[in-house]
Amino acid sequence: MTDVDYCVIGGGFAGLTAALRLKQAGREVALLEARDRLGGRTFTEVRADGSWIDRGGAWIGPGQDRIRALMTEFGISSYQQFTEGEALLVVDGKRHRYEGTIPWTMSPWAALNLGTVLLELGHMCKAIPLERPWAAKHADKWDRMSLAHWLDGNVLSKPARELLETAIAGLYTSDGSEVSLLFVLYQMASGGGPGFVLGVKDGAQDARPVGGMGAISGAMAAQMSDAIHLSQPVRRIDQDDDGVTVRSDEMTVCARRAIVAVPLAIASQIRYEPMLPVDRSFLHQRMPSGSILKIAAVYDEPFWRGDGLTGQSAAPGSPATITIDACTDTARPGILCVITEGSIARRIGRLDPAERRKAILGSLAERFGDKASFPVDYVEQDWSVERYSGGGMLSHAPTGVLTQFGPALRAPCGRVHWAGTESSAVMCGWVDGAVRSGERAASEVLQQETVTAADGRATER
Repeated sequence: MTDVDYCVIGGGFAGLTAALRLKQAGREVALLEARDRLGGRTFTEVRADGSWIDRGGAWIGPGQDRIRALMTEFGISSYQQFTEGEALLVVDGKRHRYEGTIPWTMSPWAALNLGTVLLELGHMCKAIPLERPWAAKHADKWDRMSLAHWLDGNVLSKPARELLETAIAGLYTSDGSEVSLLFVLYQMASGGGPGFVLGVKDGAQDARPVGGMGAISGAMAAQMSDAIHLSQPVRRIDQDDDGVTVRSDEMTVCARRAIVAVPLAIASQIRYEPMLPVDRSFLHQRMPSGSILKIAAVYDEPFWRGDGLTGQSAAPGSPATITIDACTDTARPGILCVITEGSIARRIGRLDPAERRKAILGSLAERFGDKASFPVDYVEQDWSVERYSGGGMLSHAPTGVLTQFGPALRAPCGRVHWAGTESSAVMCGWVDGAVRSGERAASEVLQQETVTAADGRATER
């Protein structure tokens, strides 16, 4: 049995940050992680040549101050995403090269419709109170409506409609029919609006850490290696007036409080005694993750740059739906990241691996030429089958969930506190949001020490 001040469940950026801040405050901490690695929905693979591949979350952008603060704390620098040249768009079998956010080489009507809708989404985002999106003036109306329903009524151009669903619903690794419009507006607003969310330069994919996300999580772990316990999926959390008891198959940890920092669907797999309040329990059942395949096609060099292309492309309905240049700061080797989400990811995920590779490389060849057919390496990550992620990069709220159960996202349940990017009112869905949530949860439990001391008790136990 391990006796500590606090127990953290989950070794992604939310849990690592919470544990780090508690350790730095002089508290004893045990962090239990179900996997045999840290990083959660980030996963950096360092290759033999010293280059790296981020199989999960990878990018940072302006306004993501907390992940930047961690990088400064550990001396980790960043480099800008490559954006020199033109992006590619394939719709209705036609290939368009363009610069900027909006592909004006589409029909003028489609491009105008696309721009108008993005402006309207930005206007709607400004009406969302980030701490309480369920209290927005039109919250009930927007929460009854799926993103797909809203797009159907507001996007008149079919190519623009397909592109918007790919770009926006893809954020939630789901189809537009699965996601509440209110949740979409909230998540976009938490990052500053659709321009940031969908943007590359000065947007959500503006830069990357040198060494990948693993450079940051590895530096954090090195400061508290004695507190980290891998391959320890938590099965049960008991709480009473004296504290919490956290049990995995091999460990029992007694602590004052617990911070659960795992995806919502995974949190539902833990047994809580006594049972959680109904709203929190139902929230676990109602905020699923989606499906996403993230693939790194590795080449000797980034040949697309020589063709005047950024590597950024989109082809709605394709097995290789979205691509982006994923080279390291040295630009060698050439790494093209392929992201496929939602129902298409589930469909091609059912293919034989060789067939799936053929389909994806075939799509890349149609877009970038024959050179794309012959990578020197091919690394595939299917987050849909990750047991301890439960799916894509962000749990999403279907219609009706946020207005009914949203207030339970951050509220502690007795001695059990919650962290995770979904619970962050700022940068919800990004690694920065995970860091913010971990810092908030650590602050919450430390504040309870102050409350109990003020009540005349020396400790919480």
